[in-house]
Amino acid sequence: MTLKPFLFAVSAMALSVFASPAIAQDSTNAAQELGDISFDAYLQLLIARARAEGVSESTLDRMTSGLTPNSRVIQLDRGQPGRPTSRGYPALQPYINTHVNSVRIRGGRNVFAENRSALMATEAAYGVPAEIIVAIFGHETSYGRIPGSFDLARSLATLAWEGRRRELFANEFIALMKVADKGYSRQQLVGSYAGAFGNPQFLPSVYLRLAEDGDGDGRANIFTNRADTFASIGNYLKYAGWREGQPWGVLARVPEGFDVDALKTKIVSPVCSRVHERHSEWKTVAEWRALGVYPQRSLGDDVLASLFQPDGPGTRAWLLTSNYRAILEYNCSNYYAMSVGLLADEIAR
Repeated sequence: MTLKPFLFAVSAMALSVFASPAIAQDSTNAAQELGDISFDAYLQLLIARARAEGVSESTLDRMTSGLTPNSRVIQLDRGQPGRPTSRGYPALQPYINTHVNSVRIRGGRNVFAENRSALMATEAAYGVPAEIIVAIFGHETSYGRIPGSFDLARSLATLAWEGRRRELFANEFIALMKVADKGYSRQQLVGSYAGAFGNPQFLPSVYLRLAEDGDGDGRANIFTNRADTFASIGNYLKYAGWREGQPWGVLARVPEGFDVDALKTKIVSPVCSRVHERHSEWKTVAEWRALGVYPQRSLGDDVLASLFQPDGPGTRAWLLTSNYRAILEYNCSNYYAMSVGLLADEIAR
């Protein structure tokens, strides 16, 4: 879960994981009221809040020693892809070509074959298909090869200080201190520029709430332990609302000249509205069939689905189930969710 166009972490779930006591909020609230504030001064406010929430002095010392703002992190955060331009949204296919290529498909099939027992146990425990779990693992870190190398303490302190999403990143910084307090070193706690880490790229608050011990050794090691990684991804999607037995979506045949725009959802989502506004209203598969829209794989008539044509009228279309929304909870981007679903389909072939 990364902040590419924005991940797990920007879901309402992640935002609410660490509502802090009022006494601990005083220091970061004070920083908001101050407006311009030096990085060092703001860092001291974060440290005071972490201390008030029980983080040990030794952890605070080793995690914040020598911290300076990282201008590269701010640059990356302001340049997230997938947003509409004056010409509309970028085409989906170039993104798919990069993220669902032969190397990633082959890698996913190898991971599946090498870890079949652990994956089947995870699927049974959480109700999430093994291929979806592997696809997220592949998408996030290329199956553990590219977990990121940013100092998480520095990145999160920078993003909180920068201020555009101060509350979010201040909360994640405090959560990171709590993760470190479990015995993880600053050298271990590296990851994406936006604060995600480990094989599944969890934000610190997500790790504290949803990381799982998949092999029973008493530790949720999402850095090097694949059983823990799979269980943690499965647990995340379970809590995001994954419905066992349903696909994420299926390719659909749409009649020529079909006016998809007339059926666009009129509901404004409280989170990621630009992502959800591109989908149609919900209808049962039977209702879609009556309109001439036919799923190209088996999908029960009573299943609710929304229609999505990523590249506009006359292009390929998919009927998406609520499980697609669960993937969006991991990273709220249609480009991300589509590529995860399509990669999972290829891994399972």
